[in-house]
Amino acid sequence: MDRWSRSLRGVLAVLAMLAVDWVGPVAAAGPEPTLRALPQAHSHNDYEQKRPLLEALDHGFCSVEADVYLVEGRLWVAHDRKDLKPERTLKSLYLDPLAERVRNRTGIFADPKARLMLLVDVKGQGAQVYERLKTELAPYAPMLTRFRDSGVVTGAVTVVLSGDRAWDLARADRDRWCALDGRMSDLTNAAPAGVAAGGNAPVALVPLVSESWRALFRWDGDGEMPAPEKARLQGLVSLAHAQGRKIRFWALPDRPAAWKVCQEAGVDLINTDKIPVLAAFLRGEPLPPGKPPIADEN
Repeated sequence: MDRWSRSLRGVLAVLAMLAVDWVGPVAAAGPEPTLRALPQAHSHNDYEQKRPLLEALDHGFCSVEADVYLVEGRLWVAHDRKDLKPERTLKSLYLDPLAERVRNRTGIFADPKARLMLLVDVKGQGAQVYERLKTELAPYAPMLTRFRDSGVVTGAVTVVLSGDRAWDLARADRDRWCALDGRMSDLTNAAPAGVAAGGNAPVALVPLVSESWRALFRWDGDGEMPAPEKARLQGLVSLAHAQGRKIRFWALPDRPAAWKVCQEAGVDLINTDKIPVLAAFLRGEPLPPGKPPIADEN
């Protein structure tokens, strides 16, 4: 039995050597490739995804949107008040997972230069939400962009408030962990910088301007976009960039034709509810099956 075992081991050793010669040496496993970030990709109403935040991050998105209500002293996340649940908070769905990924440098944050915008849409009680948010954001300071009179210190995550924005509180706050989402009047109003809401507020206060696509354009993604509308779109983008701001449109037709128009015009954030489809489009890959909806909702 011992002799048979020794013979078997010898045969197996020879076979192993032959296998190495046939297959070649096995390469040592290297680090996983860095996920390519998509700076233009914005997950509209991200909390309605099956995997809030995580789905967007897994596809390289660099902007996500969360609607918040102030309930029992905490910021709960939902589109409508009837959908509020105590376990779905800004902290649990967004701040904690982001902090973990920034700390561990996973996903897009494997690149230390990666930046993500967290757009917080305030659904009422703007002043109270602003004060609560100051307390809630403080523990996450190492990853956050900081806005001071002396300048902006950019972090991995930039928080921007939309919806019911506490303009007066934010303008008076000399040291902030968040900025405000502006409107078209912040681009086109010729009032002196920082005079009032809608008066060309400083970029450090309003780094982003957003507006409803439907309020500005009639084109819904079918056929060619009319030349006058395309020129108007390009003019708004150029004006925003000349002021150092980013620009976004909600209620954008959620389909490749509209994405292409926005991409070519240089729109900074392209809204979508279809994360895998927009990701494939921006990467120049074949689009997943399924027809995106014509337009998103605010």
